[in-house]
Amino acid sequence: MKKLSLLLVMLCFACTSFAQMTKDQIVSEWQRAKKYTQAYLDAMPEDGYAFKPTPGVRSFAGQMLHLANANYFFLSTIVGKPVDMKNDLEKSVQPTKEAVTKAVNDSYDFAITTIQGMTDDQFKQEVSMGKMKSTKGMLLAKAFEHQTHHRGQTTPYLRLKGVTPPNEMLF
Repeated sequence: MKKLSLLLVMLCFACTSFAQMTKDQIVSEWQRAKKYTQAYLDAMPEDGYAFKPTPGVRSFAGQMLHLANANYFFLSTIVGKPVDMKNDLEKSVQPTKEAVTKAVNDSYDFAITTIQGMTDDQFKQEVSMGKMKSTKGMLLAKAFEHQTHHRGQTTPYLRLKGVTPPNEMLF
């Protein structure tokens, strides 16, 4: 319980201070998140990619592809080039270890490259996402929170397949 409380406090801190970080720090956090997600992708055996803990939830592959879709969606919105959601990765990518890993890593590479191309002033600019308005820096923090959330949701998937989840990679 203490570990969960600490994680929640750190996540809240990360989301409130993320918009205050330098571009290099933000890029570094996304690179760390990519490595952490890669550790989850590597940990799940091939036969676990189609695994669903219950019929009403996404498969492991579905969770990871949803994470990737959102990386594209948030970052495209931030730069003002909304992504065509007809190319939904959950529907178009085969739920194999190789295909999902490539799609997820490509989405992180897109996010990292997009952030690297931003100027400091762009992080402070306002952007709309539907009815919500936010600074680009804050929307980037929400994108980071989203990918963290869905990666975390796959922890029980690994445990149910008899796999020990990767160790925390906070730094």
